Amino acid sequence: MQAIVGGKIITMDGAYIPAGTVLIEQGKIAAVGDKIQIPSGAEVFDATGMVVMPGFIDSHTHLGIAEEIFRVEGDDVNEITDPVTPHLRALDAINPLDLGFQDALAAGITTVVTGPGSANVLGGEMVALKTRGTVVDDMVIKQPVGLKAALGENPKRNYGQNRKTPATRMASAALLRETLVRGVEYIKKQDRAIRNKETHVERDLKLEAVARVLRHEIPLRVHAHRADDIMTALRIAREFDIRLIIEHCTEGHLVADKLAQAGVPAVVGPVITNRAKVELQGRSLETAAALVNKGVAFAIMTDHPVVPIQYLAISAGLTVRGGLSEEQALSAITIGAARILGLDNRIGSITPGKDGDLVILSGHPFDLRTVVKRVYLNGQAFDF
Repeated sequence: MQAIVGGKIITMDGAYIPAGTVLIEQGKIAAVGDKIQIPSGAEVFDATGMVVMPGFIDSHTHLGIAEEIFRVEGDDVNEITDPVTPHLRALDAINPLDLGFQDALAAGITTVVTGPGSANVLGGEMVALKTRGTVVDDMVIKQPVGLKAALGENPKRNYGQNRKTPATRMASAALLRETLVRGVEYIKKQDRAIRNKETHVERDLKLEAVARVLRHEIPLRVHAHRADDIMTALRIAREFDIRLIIEHCTEGHLVADKLAQAGVPAVVGPVITNRAKVELQGRSLETAAALVNKGVAFAIMTDHPVVPIQYLAISAGLTVRGGLSEEQALSAITIGAARILGLDNRIGSITPGKDGDLVILSGHPFDLRTVVKRVYLNGQAFDF
């Protein structure tokens, strides 16, 4: 049993406790409050004057796939040989000893989503995992947590320059539709084989991944910066009745009402970046506020290594300058992010029964002077 006592507890579950206690038992949060009795024999950490929060969540990274220090040796982000590779699994490319995981944990980030890049129209399956371990399989929270897709500049640039499809936005959308149609037919074929009690059912790994989206088991997570690309993603999602998450959503403020009407969430960012390409010309700190004002659920990302993962909290803090409240910005890297990922039953708030993932800070996470003092991941303590 571990007890964190005396801290300013921001539970992200509706309560702020100026001086309270959190109990962790067998890797789970056992109790939280201001009148919690400390069990005999508990390991006590005095957090008086410190801020206690749920571990932070980065909802979109390439952590462990684009490794720190290494170049080509540790770069497994994009399979630029085929624009349609939904059967690729991020899980198979992650090096859990990537130094970026150390940076993440030291910054209070206990959960990340990592996945393929945006070179392909369909890039592969993304995975949610904890940020400490030596075997990636032991770090997984949910696999897959979405199927990565991409519209806009990246696929057309990577293939068009070699006179291959897709060379236009039209071709990217067409390839996505074509693959979804094949997925629909694959599901029909599989269902028919099961009904007919056929002994041999032919498998197709690409279409199995697509079928998970069509069956609403996972969302299609579409890289889309520009408003027109966001609308293409919404159009396709409506045509095929699939769950959608917009990744980056740089010009989401221009179509926030459309996202709200469709009930589609967004993972916004990276926030700390320049206009490195044309589709980032509409970059604004006000995007997140525009989304929340229309009722769009959202999270904040680093897109690590585009922005180093340790700057997640700073990224969220900058959105306050763009019009968000502090609570809304904190939610975007805690409970709000967990809800978008479908993991709010396990992470995102200091709630009894959830994973023992906590960060203890010297001050408010948006204060540049604040440092992380201790992190609990599944109840295991790490001091910094």
